[in-house]
This record gives sequence, structure tokens and C-alpha cells, in this order.
Amino acid sequence: MAATELRRVMVDCQIRPFDVTDRAVLGAMLSVPREIFVGAENAPICFSDAALTVSGDGAKRRLLAPMTLARMLQEAAIGPSSRVLDVAGGAGYSAALIASLAREVVALEEDAGFVRRANENFGRIGLANARAVMGPLDRAPAGSGPFDVIFVNGAVEDGLEGLFSALAPGGRLLAVQRSPGQGGRAGRAVRFDRIDGKTSVKRLFDASASVLPGFAANPAFAF
Repeated sequence: MAATELRRVMVDCQIRPFDVTDRAVLGAMLSVPREIFVGAENAPICFSDAALTVSGDGAKRRLLAPMTLARMLQEAAIGPSSRVLDVAGGAGYSAALIASLAREVVALEEDAGFVRRANENFGRIGLANARAVMGPLDRAPAGSGPFDVIFVNGAVEDGLEGLFSALAPGGRLLAVQRSPGQGGRAGRAVRFDRIDGKTSVKRLFDASASVLPGFAANPAFAF
């Protein structure tokens, strides 16, 4: 089947059944060519429900499964006036989806290869409101905030303070949260809301993701 038809099968068989009903999110999943963002090694399975691994110059990213990504984007409530920071999105797939929903998206990666590939991919599909920049994942690039939404493409145990400080009033941060020391990749998708200078958390649904660099909890000292 052609890629457009395979994307439709992905949406109809994986994403819609996972309670994703937002028309803008579904439209983005249908229109953004996932196949160009995942690397040739993943081409045969790029529309499956697997969490694919992509490589940069020296780093690897395990992408969120399509249904997890789509459901989290729905929960982010991104609108046409939103400024979004996309964290650890690899070669730019999640940022490209967000660009179709938001006014502007900044894709943050710590690997030069991912930054280069993401910007090339944005140009390839004609995105004028997305750009990739290089920097530590646990803080917004200097002078880039505030953001209405921060979307973290992976699991976190700790270390979100630097990102929270870049949220605009009423802003939201989406991530997969794991308890320190928890084995495997099981966790829970969560949304943090920044209201009146305080941060609350809403637990959304079970999700699987790898802990990102900079977001692992320090080992607790034990006697």
C-alpha cells in the first residue's frame, strides 16, 4: 500500500481506538509523512504500534508509539496561537505534528545529528513554523520562552524544574512519568498545569517510554 493509505490504517486501527477524537490531531497524524522521520532501518515497520529507535550522531531516541503520541498531543490542547517546546523528538516527527497544530514549535535536542536531520526534514515538507535547536534537554534554550506547551518525548523521574520555569501562565507540560527505581519502561502519561505560579499534575493513562538523559532521579543513599 502507498504511504498515505498506511497512515490511514495506522490512524483507524491504532489511534482512533485509543480514544483520540480530536480532528486536528487526527488530521496531523494522517498528513505528516512519518516515514521520512524514522530512518531507513525503520521503514518496514514505521506505521506499526512499535516504539521505534532512531539514531543521531551519538545518541539514540526511542520514539513514543503513535497511539501514545497522539493521545498526549490531544491532552496537550495545542491551539493555533500556541508556542510549543518539543523536547527530545529525534529527527523531528513530533515537532512536525505539533507544527500543524500550533503557531510555532521549537524542537530541542542535545545531539547535533538529530538537530540537523530535523531541520532538513522540516524544510523537506515545507514547514515554516518549526525549527530545531541544540541544547540540554532539561531546560529551555536561552531566550526562547515562555511556552504555552512543553511536550517531552519520553519518560521522566525527576529534573523538570528547568522546563517548568519556561512555561507561560496557564501552560502545560506533557511527559511520561516513572517512579525512581521502577524497572522496565512502564509509566503513566501525565499533564502538569502551571496556574498562579503553582504546578499541579493530572494522571492521564498508562504509557511506555524510556527515561531521557537528564531526567533520571539520583540514586537514594541507603545504609
